[in-house]
Amino acid sequence: MRPLELTKRILIYVLAATFLIFAIYPFMFMIGTSFKSMSEFFSNPFSIFPESFTMEHYMSVFHMGLTSYFINSIIITVSAVVLVVMIASLASYPLSRLKFRLNKPLFLLFVAGMMLPIHATLIPIFIMTNNAGIYDTLFALLGPYVAFSLPISIFILTQFMQEIPKELEEAAQIDGANHWKIFSKVIFPNVVPAISTIVIYNFVFLWTEFIFALILIQSPKNMTLPLGLQNFYGEFSINVPGLMAALTLASLPVLLLFILAQERVVKGLSGGAVKG
Repeated sequence: MRPLELTKRILIYVLAATFLIFAIYPFMFMIGTSFKSMSEFFSNPFSIFPESFTMEHYMSVFHMGLTSYFINSIIITVSAVVLVVMIASLASYPLSRLKFRLNKPLFLLFVAGMMLPIHATLIPIFIMTNNAGIYDTLFALLGPYVAFSLPISIFILTQFMQEIPKELEEAAQIDGANHWKIFSKVIFPNVVPAISTIVIYNFVFLWTEFIFALILIQSPKNMTLPLGLQNFYGEFSINVPGLMAALTLASLPVLLLFILAQERVVKGLSGGAVKG
């Protein structure tokens, strides 16, 4: 290996290690602090590894309602992701496989939805939710969650469906298959990687969503996890280890999901961008 190439490689490794340290330190600090006692935190607040581990803060945050927030987040996130997969896959099939006059304008309209700022829709959505009588319920979050997850999902699925060979569809038509059978038996099984991508992407986005929950939810019993953590911040304004325990439990599902499936997310997003 040439000296210049070796120097470049060493420099890349040094930069990557430095970035890793800056990226992982906040998470290590959060997890380590959650196992500290109050006295240890005040005596040595910036250390990562506690001298003695304690689980009292994890027990206390569950007593303060974290379980209810978890259940609400799971219900609304899973429901929204399932609806997004169903609607996006059904919408992407005609956009990618059928030829009609409004094909491209409709696709561009969906893509334009990715550029719509969430904050510009807060007042209309609040008024519609209030008029529909579903304000301060989990149903109030379902519509906005699905609507803002559809554009990127349709974009990814449409690009994947366009890459499926036409011969598969033509062979199914020769066998007498209609559009529904072609979609369910030929197209959908071939876009499972793209389905996995949008499931992971939307789960991470909806699990951490805060602004719609803040506007549309008021009762503590209906709060999702990000909104519920705001209450923990007030309750643990002095008990920092307790707050870190709540944050650790809240972020653990998303961190594990993204670590295990980050390659699928990157592959799906890059794969959808190639053809578009």
